Amino acid sequence: MMRSKLLSYAAGIGLAAFLVSALASAASAETTYTRGNDSDPETLDQHKTSTISERNILTDLYEGLVVYGARAKVVPGVAESWETSDDGLTWTFHLRDDAKWSNGEPVTAEDFVFSYRRILDPQTGAKYANILYPIKNAEAASEGKLPPQEVGVTAPDAHTLQITLENATPYFLELLTHQTSMPVYPPAVEKYGTDFVQPENMVTNGAYTLAEFTPNSRIVLVKNENFHDAANVKIDKVVYIPFEDRSACLRRFEAGEVQSCSDIPTEQMKYVKETLGDQVRIAPYLGTYYYAVKADKEKFADVRVRQALSMAIDREFIADEIWAGAMLPAWSFVPPGIGNYGEPAYAEYKDMDPLDREDRAKELLEEAGYGEGKPLKVEIRYNTGENHQNTATAIADMWKNIGVATTFVNVDGATHYAYLRDKGDFDIARAGWIGDYSDPQNFLFLVESDNPGFNYANYSNPEYDALMEKAEKTTDLEARAKILKEAEAIFMRDLPYIPILYYSSLSLVSDKLKGWEDNLVNVHASRWMSVEE
Repeated sequence: MMRSKLLSYAAGIGLAAFLVSALASAASAETTYTRGNDSDPETLDQHKTSTISERNILTDLYEGLVVYGARAKVVPGVAESWETSDDGLTWTFHLRDDAKWSNGEPVTAEDFVFSYRRILDPQTGAKYANILYPIKNAEAASEGKLPPQEVGVTAPDAHTLQITLENATPYFLELLTHQTSMPVYPPAVEKYGTDFVQPENMVTNGAYTLAEFTPNSRIVLVKNENFHDAANVKIDKVVYIPFEDRSACLRRFEAGEVQSCSDIPTEQMKYVKETLGDQVRIAPYLGTYYYAVKADKEKFADVRVRQALSMAIDREFIADEIWAGAMLPAWSFVPPGIGNYGEPAYAEYKDMDPLDREDRAKELLEEAGYGEGKPLKVEIRYNTGENHQNTATAIADMWKNIGVATTFVNVDGATHYAYLRDKGDFDIARAGWIGDYSDPQNFLFLVESDNPGFNYANYSNPEYDALMEKAEKTTDLEARAKILKEAEAIFMRDLPYIPILYYSSLSLVSDKLKGWEDNLVNVHASRWMSVEE
């Protein structure tokens, strides 16, 4: 009897110990979110980035004055509140007391002053500085005409930031969600220079910190315990894996090795929809897929050549057959549904029969001096991706019908965009633009003559520039929309960029990933999500 009681007691102790151990293990279990990304980032310096793949990572690492919530609505970030002056020119932001850097130091208004001055200092070489030109003296500072200290950003005290604008800007608050407004940690930049982005040197103020960056393999972020909202961040580790081959991400997703893919191989769309069901997410997206044409090259200088190339493209075929209905034919550069605009300025030949468009394209080329004795020869440069390749091949076939001979150059995404931004030589180059904020200015500003970072076409039209400048100074939204539409009409006539498709966001989202909300700008910060084990 005694022996039985002892065994029972021992078993009880063992069970209790097991339960304690199991609970401790569960409490300490690390939650990991492995997410597929479009490509490797060219840089993780928020003042030098420009791509979506970089934005995805930086959104997890840093927090600006305001941020996008799960549904892409502007919510407080480092600033817990703000107000504007009656004339709309002065914005005052009140920073939260508990905002900290990952090393425990407080985030101050002076950190933002330092950051805005840095991105607008021409020595930084920020390709995206002009997104901040609504700020007083920002453009002059960026062009080296004024010192960065003259930029309209001041810190009355450690928790108050004032930003003064050149003109009232309807979209300014949403503009601040962009990575260009994310702060850098001044001591790290001053000590390490450009190497402040290395994992061992980087200090962040967002939900995560950078633990590892292995090029072409993975980027590992770990939870920032000093983040002011760390208690509500459910995921401990985020692993970004670059997938320029969308099919590779699909395979890893099906194997349960990644919980989301940032794109879907559209040639497999039918299979994907049948196999993965509700895990396939297709949502409206604020973006345009286009071909940039070097407008200052002799063979493209005649606008009729660019018009002919655009007319000959069968956008419906590309959208339906190559992109499997996941994209829509684009007849304007500004996508439909954008804020502060109404209907975009569509191409005049939008509703023409495809064969009639082709005949007119031939006539335009002949008028420009091209024909059987003098064929137009062009080279399409595109970044790696089966759909990009198939699109280029299809367009080359369409151009062949009007007497154009086409060759191709294909490079990886990071190299491709660096080449475009650094003014590499090309004829025609594939590119895409996803709106940073829902306003037509964010599309039309790309080809302003003083925008070297994104004016891949080297397009220069004083009339266009004047309209964009006029719109910038117009506070009445209806009058401003009319001016911008005049500018887009010029754009669609001159075609420095040939719009081909409007984007949809295509994602694979695991049933185990909770909190993913489809939204127009396709922003999905890891801090808003959780992984069900």
